[in-house]
Amino acid sequence: MTAFRAALWAEALKARRSLVPWLAGLGFCLAPLAGGLFMWILKDPERARSMGIISAKAQLTVGVADWPALMGLLSQAAAAGGALIFAFMTAWIFGRELVDHTAKELLALPTPREAIVGAKFVVVGIWAMVVMAIAFGLGLLMGAAVGLPGWSLELLRRSAGIFAATGVLALALLTPVALFAGVGRGYLPPLGWALLTVAFAQIAVATGWGDWFPWAVPAMVSQAGGPRSAQLGPHSTIVVVLVSVAGLAATLVWWRSADQTR
Repeated sequence: MTAFRAALWAEALKARRSLVPWLAGLGFCLAPLAGGLFMWILKDPERARSMGIISAKAQLTVGVADWPALMGLLSQAAAAGGALIFAFMTAWIFGRELVDHTAKELLALPTPREAIVGAKFVVVGIWAMVVMAIAFGLGLLMGAAVGLPGWSLELLRRSAGIFAATGVLALALLTPVALFAGVGRGYLPPLGWALLTVAFAQIAVATGWGDWFPWAVPAMVSQAGGPRSAQLGPHSTIVVVLVSVAGLAATLVWWRSADQTR
């Protein structure tokens, strides 16, 4: 077994035996369930009103009850979930040994630190892709159960592409989160960073600079930016890639050179 495969096996085992990935995945999957509920309310407002549910609030959230609206909601959930829930998972994966003060034992093993960092990123990526696939599937099941109009294979193809692209871009921006988990030696600094980027992303979109601000790009790809999403171009992908590569390089440098004796 190579060093990387050994590190990957260890990281996957730690993730499988913890409740954190399961609970974080459940949190992400609440979005399609909530979307299905909103669609049901909009489709049958009288029954919802008789059950004490305010249908007007749901209408303000998703607009109309059809497949395009549900697919748009799923893509926007991928952007929001990628910014927060994926960041939470990354902070846990990269910060748990530092919080538990077991990093020195981990790094005393005859395993290159690059392999450990790479294994952690792979576990985050696989976990995120599985959760996204489950969430998208749940969205399809909810739409079918409610009986939404407007279904087509072209809509499915286009929506799946937007959903996947949004998730991939959100994943690419997790490398700085991993860096802050190491530099901050815990969970709070990377989570604070994630919240800060979400706030600045909203400001960037509102001021018309969202296509140049990396953390606003996933939301704009998901069409959450409204008409401003048309501003996206090759430069938007380039800034995301640059931030991702810089965060990865900085994370590798920190794990190789930082004092891990504490």
